[in-house]
Amino acid sequence: MLEIIYQDEWLVAVNKPSGWLVHRSWLDRDEKVVVMQTVRDQIGQHVFTAHRLDRPTSGVLLMGLSSEAGRLLSQQFEQHLIQKRYHAIVRGWLMDAATLDYPLVEELDKIADKFSRTDKEPQPAVTRYRGLATVELPVAISKFPTTRYGLVELDPQTGRKHQLRRHLTHLRHPIIGDSKHGDLRQNRSAAAHFGLNRLMLHASELSLTHPFTGEPLTLRAGLDDVWMQALTQFGWRGLLPMNERVEFVPDSGQDETWQLATRE
Repeated sequence: MLEIIYQDEWLVAVNKPSGWLVHRSWLDRDEKVVVMQTVRDQIGQHVFTAHRLDRPTSGVLLMGLSSEAGRLLSQQFEQHLIQKRYHAIVRGWLMDAATLDYPLVEELDKIADKFSRTDKEPQPAVTRYRGLATVELPVAISKFPTTRYGLVELDPQTGRKHQLRRHLTHLRHPIIGDSKHGDLRQNRSAAAHFGLNRLMLHASELSLTHPFTGEPLTLRAGLDDVWMQALTQFGWRGLLPMNERVEFVPDSGQDETWQLATRE
């Protein structure tokens, strides 16, 4: 059963788990469990996609309950009328607040895009980001005796493929668990020492105007156990109050001598 965040006669939104495909794809024919079919079976009616989340990304996924609803939502996404907010755990201390305007060359899949042009100009890509907290831990990686992580809030202004992951790598603060654009040593260490065994990117919130009622609508997705364990171990509980699950009871077992630097 998927967690349904919101449902009315026109729309449904779920909290997509990390590792789930939004819909079936011939690129992964063996995958039988996908969001669209699961939601369809769960609520007893067809759903229509309006946007996508990468397979390893968790969080708010909004769908229409009719083709018209799906179309109207898609238009809002395409026209940048829907505000998206993500949170990520990154390598190092990203402590400022700024807007990154850094065009991205379109990423092509070797199979699905084998007939696409490879000489396209970079596409505009803009991300607003804000550092929320940092932590330094007594875990050595490579030549460094400690490990640094940062909690970051992200508001993408455009919707390029893997935009947030690529933009943070450009800033030299790759997202923990990013197997394609990230730091492999850091990923392995984060998984081994702190249980961060997934991409630490969460679609926390969507804000939009309801396409049928005209009312403002804000959808939020709670954090999973991996995220909640991380927030607890790193001393960051309470920084994401709208997404944290109050019933989570952790067993940290970590050294209490960490050096913590938190910014509101």
